[in-house]
Amino acid sequence: MESMSSGGQNEFREGLREELASVAASLRAYLEWQQDTGATGIPRRPRGAAPVPIPGPGPAPVPETGSNAARPSPPSPPLTHPAAAPPMPAPAPDPEPMPVSARHAPIDPAFAQAPPPPPAPVAAPAPAAAPVSVRAPVVTGPPRPLPVIAAEVVSCTKCELAKTRTNTVFSRGNPEAKLCFVGEAPGADEDAQGIPFVGRAGQLLDRMIQAMGLDPEKDVYVCNIIKCRPPGNRKPEPEETDACIPYLHEQIAVVDPKVIVALGNTAVGTLLNTKLGITKVRGSWKLYRGKIPVMPTYHPSYLLRPSAQQGEAKKQAWDDLQAVMKELGLPPKRA
Repeated sequence: MESMSSGGQNEFREGLREELASVAASLRAYLEWQQDTGATGIPRRPRGAAPVPIPGPGPAPVPETGSNAARPSPPSPPLTHPAAAPPMPAPAPDPEPMPVSARHAPIDPAFAQAPPPPPAPVAAPAPAAAPVSVRAPVVTGPPRPLPVIAAEVVSCTKCELAKTRTNTVFSRGNPEAKLCFVGEAPGADEDAQGIPFVGRAGQLLDRMIQAMGLDPEKDVYVCNIIKCRPPGNRKPEPEETDACIPYLHEQIAVVDPKVIVALGNTAVGTLLNTKLGITKVRGSWKLYRGKIPVMPTYHPSYLLRPSAQQGEAKKQAWDDLQAVMKELGLPPKRA
């Protein structure tokens, strides 16, 4: 083969660069198509198929006219792929991609993928349980003796009343009596002496008890919801009642009276767990903890208070005590 002139070599190199640029552009376009479609790898020719012919060099250039036509251009050497560029590195052995046309072809039922199994049925939520009422624990053991309870009351500091009291006020009367009177809280006289119902209200209560034909010291047991005097004889606060009421429950459990007379709003509301006023519930029998009959009636201090209803209130209170006497099997008395 004859050696090429320098001009022919330059034209050969230029043609080779253009061919390489065309191959690179085609490869780039193919890779971009793979990225857009999600395909991978490079298509391969199936075995036994005819080889794809490689196109030859382009048409010969048109000879120029004029001064440049004096020397014809040397013929381009035959272009072969081995001599055109170093071989591209072989791609990783990925599985052959499916042709684009095959992706949209009908699927053979024999090779069709089975439909996914239906989702497991979701169990219906269990119905909400009915709310369970929570009650205070019931003490099943024997109640403590009254002197033990009284000794604990003397040293009690469960509420702020312990800071202002002079004496604790536990009870008076007979612990074995069938009738128990429950008031609200000690007053000034009770706080000074440590005995319930010793002031004016207590004196009226004693007369009422005597009118029933009973002895205030031998035939009844008298106590209060609160064991310490609230300052200024105010109504006890809920936290004070909550702190002190367990002592009363123990007292009643030990005495176990046949009838309880609740005197006034505080005693009635606490013993019966009601917010109804005394005028709504007085004169009608209730139950303490479901077993001991309770007769709500007016507090003696209310009966001492001058008002237009004072006379009627005293009559109603005596009617309530008459019902208590009947419950206890006592003969009726006149006021």
